[in-house]
Parts: sequence; C-alpha cells; structure tokens
Amino acid sequence: MPDIAPDEAAVRQVVQDYFDALYDGDVAKFRDVFHPACRLFTLSDGKLLTLDYEPYMARVAGRPSSASRGDARDDEIVLLTVASPTTAFVRVRDCYLPMHFVTDLSLLRVDGRWRIVSKLWHTLD
Repeated sequence: MPDIAPDEAAVRQVVQDYFDALYDGDVAKFRDVFHPACRLFTLSDGKLLTLDYEPYMARVAGRPSSASRGDARDDEIVLLTVASPTTAFVRVRDCYLPMHFVTDLSLLRVDGRWRIVSKLWHTLD
C-alpha cells in the first residue's frame, strides 16, 4: 500500500486554499483549486441547482467577500479521506454569513495536482 501522507497533506492544502478563496472572495485562487470541468450542486427552495465552473466564478466575483465585510471566519475540515493515489473526499463546514454550510468536496489528482471536481453543499441556516 503506498504512503498516502504526502497526498493527505496536499489535499489539506487545497482545502485550505479553498477556505481562503471563499473568505477572501478570491476568484483567481478558486480557479486554482477547482478543475475547469467541475460541477457544483445544491437544493435551492427544494429544486436542484447545478453550476458549472464559469457561472460559479461569476457568482463569487459578483458578491462582496466575507473579508471585505469583516465577517468572522468559520471553516473546518470534518472528514478527509484519500481513497487512492488519484481520488479524495473532504467534508467541510464553512460559511458565507449569515449562512452556514456543510460541503462535500470530491478531488482528483489531475496532471500531478489535486483539484476539486465536485462540490455538493447544504445550507444549515
């Protein structure tokens, strides 16, 4: 069985970069952590909402960042699993106040880099 510790550290760094991008509203950093073929999913008013890469980037760019509003930061890794040399799963808790989320991130190692390929989130508030 290969040593997954380096992969776990790399996945944790991608997730930290995701948290930083979310808090700072940093589209460039989001572009770095998300794969361009990613898909994002949630239910909104009981209806499935799906977003591709560019619409999600536009959404982030079009709203004030948590940092610019002086919001408290609240993010944590709840579960992290490196399932293979090329796949990982991370459950996180994060927020864009006043909303709090539980978010599932699926990652693939593509061209030697871990990237988020799927985001599934649920609004807790």
